[in-house]
Amino acid sequence: MSFLLSVLWFVVAIGVLVTVHEFGHFWVARRAGVKVLRFSVGFGRPLWRRRAGADQTEYVIAAIPLGGYVKMLDENEGEVAEHERHRAFNRQPLGKRVAVVVAGPLFNFLFAIVAYWLMFIIGIGGLKSVIGEVAPGGVAAAAGLEAGQRIVSVDERETRTWQSVVEAIIGATLKEGPLALEVDAPGAAQRSVALDLQGMGVDEFTQGRLFDALGLTPRRPVVPPVIGEVEAGGPADRGGLRRGDRVLALDGTSLGSWREFVTFIRAHPEQSVEIQVERAGARITLVVLPASVSADGESYGRIGAGVAPPEDDFSDYYATVRYAPWTAFAKAIAKTWDMSILTLRMLWKMVTLQISVKHLSGPISIAQYAGISADVGIASYIGFLAIVSISLGILNLLPIPILDGGHLLYYLIESILGRPVSEEAQFFGQRLGIAMLVGLMGLAFYNDLARIFG
Repeated sequence: MSFLLSVLWFVVAIGVLVTVHEFGHFWVARRAGVKVLRFSVGFGRPLWRRRAGADQTEYVIAAIPLGGYVKMLDENEGEVAEHERHRAFNRQPLGKRVAVVVAGPLFNFLFAIVAYWLMFIIGIGGLKSVIGEVAPGGVAAAAGLEAGQRIVSVDERETRTWQSVVEAIIGATLKEGPLALEVDAPGAAQRSVALDLQGMGVDEFTQGRLFDALGLTPRRPVVPPVIGEVEAGGPADRGGLRRGDRVLALDGTSLGSWREFVTFIRAHPEQSVEIQVERAGARITLVVLPASVSADGESYGRIGAGVAPPEDDFSDYYATVRYAPWTAFAKAIAKTWDMSILTLRMLWKMVTLQISVKHLSGPISIAQYAGISADVGIASYIGFLAIVSISLGILNLLPIPILDGGHLLYYLIESILGRPVSEEAQFFGQRLGIAMLVGLMGLAFYNDLARIFG
């Protein structure tokens, strides 16, 4: 069911974002006087089609939801009647053609602004940016960070939750120089500290290793190690764990939180673990064999057990970022700009081999993120749509033939030479572009499969 829901939310995301992108081309083309023959969301066999409007434009939803296109009247693609040649795309002035091509990516960026605006109005929650522990001798300790301090801002960006701290720090690793943090603590004045990230890169901050690299942990509520659910037929079920069991010790080592329980189990794949639990006032000893699960090239233990919802009030540990409409709009523009710059920097670092190409995600990973964000809540899913829309806009602006950026490159050459690029050059570029995209998609699929199967 989780897999099917992830696929569903992925299809919804791609459908929305492709429609937005292609509508940009469609809308500007119509206003530029170009006749639009077809507006298709998806490729392949049409599942639904309808003709409408004075031009009898064909609107199509096709079977493969991994893209779309707007087909315009064009003499390069077939015969055009004499009375309609003035509406052919190839007959339009250079400025109009550029506007039609740019409109697709531009609408993706506009969509991201609207999505972030909605996200900031609805409000998105997370752990407050309060430091829990600082490891001696680590980067955080060297900067003077201490337990109990709240990170107010990173490089002058407000950080009310740890998610915003993580985004700011990852963005800062792509720049030069130390990172400026503003911190405060109960009963202490706000002060500035410099976090030296020299020698660290994005690769060290991925796969959940950011806090290990910095030598600190966020302040988290202590959730009791009480079993809330047991997966039928899983290792926990076979080992005898039941709903309501309170875990007291693992292999003779006592523990006091669910986090400690999870950490221990993850560290012991395919190794028998003696679990002492309290059940109905009695102490019971069980033996569970965690299954081995692979992700991101690493193996970890899993027993198929979930935590019972705690009865304590943990509201002091969490914050909800929410703004008034006008403030949210300004924040949305800034957020879209920041994420666009971060994406471009990441791409450049990958192209120049300064960071691993493992950060490139394909449809499988995107589908997983879609499902996870949808599970968290509507604000989280809207934020997911925003970042994917930004990525789609930037991808289409890359100077790769057959993409929008490739057409813009042709138009730049045309503006310099005073004549269109030859058909032979465009044909060669098309083949090159297809080869590049196939290679890019192949690498993305490989990364997805590597994450799943290790």
